Amino acid sequence: MKQQQHPQGPAAPSAKPEHAQPFVEKMFFGFGRTAERRSTHGKSPPERPYGPLRQSKARPGETYRLQTQVQAVRVEPDSPAIDVMTDLSRVTAVAVRSDATLDEAHRAMITHGVRALFIVEADSTVQGIITSTDLSGEKPIQVARLRGVRHHEVLVREVMTPAALLEAMELEEVLRARVADVIASLRLSSRQHALVTESSTSDPTSRTRTVRGMFSLTQIARQLGLPPQSVHDVAQTFAEIELAIGA
Repeated sequence: MKQQQHPQGPAAPSAKPEHAQPFVEKMFFGFGRTAERRSTHGKSPPERPYGPLRQSKARPGETYRLQTQVQAVRVEPDSPAIDVMTDLSRVTAVAVRSDATLDEAHRAMITHGVRALFIVEADSTVQGIITSTDLSGEKPIQVARLRGVRHHEVLVREVMTPAALLEAMELEEVLRARVADVIASLRLSSRQHALVTESSTSDPTSRTRTVRGMFSLTQIARQLGLPPQSVHDVAQTFAEIELAIGA
């Protein structure tokens, strides 16, 4: 019986189309990581040719309906704390410059549907945060009177909470914490927001901490199933949360 011949080696990969767009490759594999896909011999792995997807039109009697927005994950007091953290590696941080006016900050909040903004400089250094409560509180009125300007002319840097005064939690601890632990932390500091920071792993001596995420008391209340408040009151929110979780 004749022995079957085996190939001498793996089949050569198909050549990559010359018209392949580098940007598409970066979209899927990350900017700066394209080289990781290439083999040690400089050849690309096999890939199927690009082609159009099947498209169709509505048949008689068919209708289109918009997808309803997926609500935030419902949580319990013992749920992982990470479930209520806004992860800035997945969600773009909404920020304004320190010389923005309160009106500009207010418009940014409305546009992006948030209650807090980061105040940053050109190099992305966080100068502080400003919340919707800051905009509607007494401080803008006091600053306007002191400077002799109108309320909308007050700058965010005159009202914001400076970065040096912000409470922050380390991501490593947050990953081991529960939602109720975060609520207790916010209650201790009497604040509605807290940063989650991540220290540099490449340079342990670095004095720069990356803001990886943020906790919002309003978001936590919403994910616990509490109804939204027309007027944001931190003390009332804490009372309702603690009633809901039996704290």
